[in-house]
Amino acid sequence: MGFFGGYENAGPGVPKNPEKKTAPAKFFEIYFRRFWKLMTLNLIYFIFYIPFFAMMSVAFSENIPKNLKILGVCALALLVILTFGPATAGFIKVLRNYSQERNAFLWSDFVKAFKSNYKQALIMGIIDLIFAAGFITAVVSYNEWAAQNTVMYIPFIICLSCMLMFILMHFYIYLLIVSTTLSLKNIIKNSFLLVGVSLKKCIFTLFIAAFLVLIIVFLYPYSFFALPFFPISFLGFLICFNCYPVIREYVIDPYYAQRGEENPEYSYVNQNEDEAVFEDKGGQEAPIKVDKKKKIIK
Repeated sequence: MGFFGGYENAGPGVPKNPEKKTAPAKFFEIYFRRFWKLMTLNLIYFIFYIPFFAMMSVAFSENIPKNLKILGVCALALLVILTFGPATAGFIKVLRNYSQERNAFLWSDFVKAFKSNYKQALIMGIIDLIFAAGFITAVVSYNEWAAQNTVMYIPFIICLSCMLMFILMHFYIYLLIVSTTLSLKNIIKNSFLLVGVSLKKCIFTLFIAAFLVLIIVFLYPYSFFALPFFPISFLGFLICFNCYPVIREYVIDPYYAQRGEENPEYSYVNQNEDEAVFEDKGGQEAPIKVDKKKKIIK
């Protein structure tokens, strides 16, 4: 007899279609099931940020000669440009599979997505870097000008609104890059539209992300040591978990419906019982009782 009951009797098995759980419960169940792989993925993706940190370190260093500083910054900036977007595509592809409970081979799927989406992700990465630099410069400048002239608060608020929309669109941009064959122009357009149809979900996701970022900033510099292992993959997993179902509903499902086909993602749910080699009766089988009078030979 075991501490929590007898283990000699076989139970009814695992149900084929387990009871549906609430979104938060499902999120944390999947997340903690993949926790160590997500930490590894976070570390892999963080490596691609090292050139950026090195570039900033060289740029603000006072001990490096000017010519070497310019050369070092340019070389590191080029490395950032060439790898940031594709690495993000690989990162999102693995997170998408994990969040949707699909099988994923961490390193090989990351590399495959890095290569197969390189062109689109490269262009998008360059756009991201340009817009990020532009938004930061504009927000800081308009804020300073608004202190002297209140009229400048109008372009300041407009700039903040555009930056917010740009951030929300990124909940979908890289997911669309790794999940569809759309052109980059249509990906950006659809990302804008998807934010509109799922604004509440996007705002909730942004709120959680902003809260985590504030914690990281508040705990700095101690939080810096957690960056290689935790927060980036958590935020990415949250985005994929919340936003990929929206893409499936409004982009992928309509595509297959228009072609008169079924989305392959549902094949594991709607499996034809006649084609199965074995019949799955998990959760339906009668428990097998063991005669306790008989000795169990080990």
